[in-house]
Amino acid sequence: MANINLTDEDVSLLNSKIGLHTLLKNPKVNLKKILEEVKNIQELRQLQEELIKLQKWVIKKDKKVVIIFEGRDAAGKGGAIRRVTEYINPRHFRIVALNIPTEDERKQWFFQRYINQLPKPGEIVLFDRSWYNRAVVEPVNGFCTDEEYDIFMSQVNEFEKMLIQSDTYLVKFYFSITKKEQARRFKDIKSSPVKRWKMTAVDEEAQALWDEYSEYKNKMFDATNTKHAPWVIIKANQKFKARLTAIKYLLKTIRYK
Repeated sequence: MANINLTDEDVSLLNSKIGLHTLLKNPKVNLKKILEEVKNIQELRQLQEELIKLQKWVIKKDKKVVIIFEGRDAAGKGGAIRRVTEYINPRHFRIVALNIPTEDERKQWFFQRYINQLPKPGEIVLFDRSWYNRAVVEPVNGFCTDEEYDIFMSQVNEFEKMLIQSDTYLVKFYFSITKKEQARRFKDIKSSPVKRWKMTAVDEEAQALWDEYSEYKNKMFDATNTKHAPWVIIKANQKFKARLTAIKYLLKTIRYK
């Protein structure tokens, strides 16, 4: 083990509950990496305490918050959502991850089933994928027609503008990973008995369709990165750092008191 000069603060961190837990779960002791991990966890806890304050403000002021989590398969959207919601009041937030539309929903206006999921006053709604399925996933996989895609792209900016004008906070995250990192994560998922269920038929094709996804993703950014509803691109190859970045953005953007 390489020598490392520990400050009094470092020693205190290692002797904390989080520090001792991190030491015990790492069979190969690398103090530099362990200290970095402990500091990250400590920072996350502090940010999560602020999220509790933000939610209390949302409830007290009857605010409505919509947070969209988009990104390629295995980009870490679900993990980020779990860290955001880990300690806030479950009665005042919802996670929405819609299945494929029913036959009746296919006949409705495309945005209708998303409107039905929007927050009531005092509520936060987190979309694990959103209406932007139609901007990327659906056209790449042939789940919508060219006409349906064009109609969506012509309507989405106005839809979001109306949403914001109805006194709703809208945050749009896109978690961005490299092709190599996605392949590594897929391999990890497939080799894990408790994660294997996550792989879908769409996931299986993601690497082969990488360039097609990139094409539609870039079209989406060009057309829908508006002043009133900008995209926030999160570099997500490092999961923990991506989660911290997303939470920091929420706390900075939603001006809670």
